[in-house]
Amino acid sequence: MTMTPEQAAWFQGTFARLVDNVDRALLGKREVVGLALSAMLAEGHVLLEDAPGTGKTSLAKALAATVQGTSSRIQFTPDLLPSDVTGVTIYDQTSHRFEFHKGPVFASIVLADEINRASPKTQSALLEVMEESRVTVDGVTHEAGRPFLVIATQNPIEQAGTYKLPEAQLDRFLIRTSIGYPDLAAAERILAGAADRNPSASLSAIITTGAVADMADLASTVHVEAAVLRYTAQLAEATRADAATRLGVSVRGSLAMIRIAKVWAAAQGRHFVTPDDIKALAAAVWTHRLVLDPEAEFAGTSAETVISRVMEDVAAPQARSAA
Repeated sequence: MTMTPEQAAWFQGTFARLVDNVDRALLGKREVVGLALSAMLAEGHVLLEDAPGTGKTSLAKALAATVQGTSSRIQFTPDLLPSDVTGVTIYDQTSHRFEFHKGPVFASIVLADEINRASPKTQSALLEVMEESRVTVDGVTHEAGRPFLVIATQNPIEQAGTYKLPEAQLDRFLIRTSIGYPDLAAAERILAGAADRNPSASLSAIITTGAVADMADLASTVHVEAAVLRYTAQLAEATRADAATRLGVSVRGSLAMIRIAKVWAAAQGRHFVTPDDIKALAAAVWTHRLVLDPEAEFAGTSAETVISRVMEDVAAPQARSAA
């Protein structure tokens, strides 16, 4: 079944209300909030590359409060163990059986702070739950539930004592973006409310977690024409053929684009995806999936440069105006 125009209009209105609510705690960052919500409804995850103190924790808490969910924060450090993330099975001497004690990853919104400070073994503990929304401990599988969003952060400036995220793990993040510092007007509003140290606590839930799952299911029914699918595949292939890249957009990256493009289209009140949706999301969805040739990178080429170049080189199909 394909989304109807009436359902698209409802989706747009509900999505706008969610963004408005989160924006009350994260002032002046509607675009970032929209991307994070889109990732959640596409059932993907977010990588934030930001300096400390830009509102990453506020974003996670505000999202959880808005969808009547739970939130947790994991501070990644070199001595963090995989069981500290996923949980551990402990023998209960009273009941004479093993019981699973859930780790902080079992929450609606999980903030994995400074993920690149933990060892690769601990980083990999997130892989299964990010991809499958479940954790397997001692042969027993535990579901993470819906919605489930991991917001991982890494500091792009301070790299001492960090472990670079491998390409396979980067590919599991649906989008990469940054919150950044607020503009002057937003900064003044933030300072005026400095007495409120937890603005997310005052937010009211807009919808339930069950309704979020329903929205995700509804977004998956947005129509994507064959021409748009072909355009996406051509763009991905162009990144792989570009002279500046050693590794271009994977098939997983192309699938991720279609998933979030459906949500993005519905958030604009449309029940079909257009080439402009792909263009609007290309930087957030694809730049972190590219591995550049060292010589090209040394010459000043960036992932954003490659994405811009392929967008110019690959002709977009004519956008449709109706279903």
